[in-house]
Amino acid sequence: MPIFGGKESSVFEAIDEHLEVVSESLVAFRELVDAYLNGDFDRARAFEREVDQLESKADTLRRGIETMLYEGAFLPANRGDYVRLSELIDQVADAAESAAHTLILAKPKVPKELRAEIMRLVESAVETYGVLVQAVNAMNSDVDRAIELAKAVEDAEEIADEVEYDVKGKVFESETVTTYAKLVWNQILTKIGDIADRAEDASDQVMLMAIKRRG
Repeated sequence: MPIFGGKESSVFEAIDEHLEVVSESLVAFRELVDAYLNGDFDRARAFEREVDQLESKADTLRRGIETMLYEGAFLPANRGDYVRLSELIDQVADAAESAAHTLILAKPKVPKELRAEIMRLVESAVETYGVLVQAVNAMNSDVDRAIELAKAVEDAEEIADEVEYDVKGKVFESETVTTYAKLVWNQILTKIGDIADRAEDASDQVMLMAIKRRG
């Protein structure tokens, strides 16, 4: 059963919508990378535009959440926590947008033997965010579960880090990838890893808020 009601419930509904839009941006980003790796550049550019649009929508929702908070939802001492949480969630979409732009603008040659490895990193980053969504949603009903899931986000981010390191190593060891492409892929892989990093940053905020609420 939800802990809060009234204006607070409206904030949680807005946060749910924000989480969903960011999730949609990651789905579009995943499709963008898949299209690019398979040589379908027109499709990749179409998904880049979709990522941009969803990131803008997420920004708008974040600002709406902040407005609701400063209009009186929650006690003043707690409002900053929710503002910070919405900012951190938004940064996940920002990371996806940055990775998308770098990939499309730099147009590095695709190391065919590493397509599956690159997609594995994308999936790992998206999965990390998926656990974050569960953690945020749990705060409204079960703070202990929220803390448990926040810890799970950290675990998922560590796995993503390991995948990122592994893929980068294979890129630099490849004899078919040019030096330029290696440098660009290193940057792109770092930005993809940033998606998981930003999700972990948000999970730290979830942890803090849940502990404070539990007392």
